[in-house]
Amino acid sequence: MAPSVRLRRVGFAAVALASVFLLSACNPSGNAAEDFSGLPVAEEAEPIDVDPEAGGEVDDASEEEVEGPEWDSDSGEPQVAWWEQGGQIAMVVFGSSTCPTVGQQIRTLEKAGEGNRVAIDLVQRPETEICTQDLVPHTTVFWTPTDVTTTEPLVVEVAGNELTIPIK
Repeated sequence: MAPSVRLRRVGFAAVALASVFLLSACNPSGNAAEDFSGLPVAEEAEPIDVDPEAGGEVDDASEEEVEGPEWDSDSGEPQVAWWEQGGQIAMVVFGSSTCPTVGQQIRTLEKAGEGNRVAIDLVQRPETEICTQDLVPHTTVFWTPTDVTTTEPLVVEVAGNELTIPIK
């Protein structure tokens, strides 16, 4: 076989393999994107590009986008909200500061148009683990699964609770 044909085949195989890796990076795995102690704090909102002919300014942003969702730090119940303009879902669970309740994985139960429902699995901690008896928030952020939508209410099942995130 001529060296140029072999080189082309190897090059083609390399391009195909690189494409598979790049395309798989576009589909979130379902694992947590990040987790941290405390409540999430909204960054300053990105400007919304509105139609200047309709009397809007390019830097108009709704107060909800600037401030982010309101978290109830007194309820002690799990809470969820759209994050990063719907690209992520933030979950806050209250528990021990030394043994935080952390989200492990998000799974789609019903796709958009069929119910728009997900479940978040929590990391299982050993029953013999010694933890403090305080109640503090812990946040886990997940990438929004590709088969759910922000244009329908999203039902989230977590820790035996059924929570609904309103339309974004």
